[in-house]
Amino acid sequence: MVAHLRATIPSRDEILAILDDVKDPEVPALSVRDLGIVRDVEIDAAGAVTVTVTPTYSGCPAITVIERDITDAIQARGFSPVHVKTALAPAWTTDWMSAQARARLKAYGIAPPERAESGRLVQLMRSRAAVQCPHCDSHETEIRSEFGTTACKSLCWCRSCRQPFEEFKAI
Repeated sequence: MVAHLRATIPSRDEILAILDDVKDPEVPALSVRDLGIVRDVEIDAAGAVTVTVTPTYSGCPAITVIERDITDAIQARGFSPVHVKTALAPAWTTDWMSAQARARLKAYGIAPPERAESGRLVQLMRSRAAVQCPHCDSHETEIRSEFGTTACKSLCWCRSCRQPFEEFKAI
């Protein structure tokens, strides 16, 4: 249900603060802003809000849920109309994730991605550098599958603490 519409035009900062509370449906420890998929927020003279997002993958199955959640969250605060626009270029990169997002991933039990600009992009080859375990910080880990529960994660195993975990891939 949409709250009563406000007579005032929202500020960009107000909308960004609302988006801080919109969680990623696949990794609910992160907001859409933490994840870096919110590219822009525009408010026109009449108060219409347009949020531009870039999905983590062009075929991301969660993008329609994310768009709906963004629209619902802004409308629930009394702002309307809301439009969500998808921009596929430039392509999303894990470098757009905030430092806070990386810390939240680790606390949630998912190994955060290395910075893509470090040159440690995910490459399908026989071996790559060990991932640090988010549970015990060991590098005595192995990748069990490059393809995890979602396309953006790998399945890993820690030989030290013997815990399975996921790694958010650097792209």
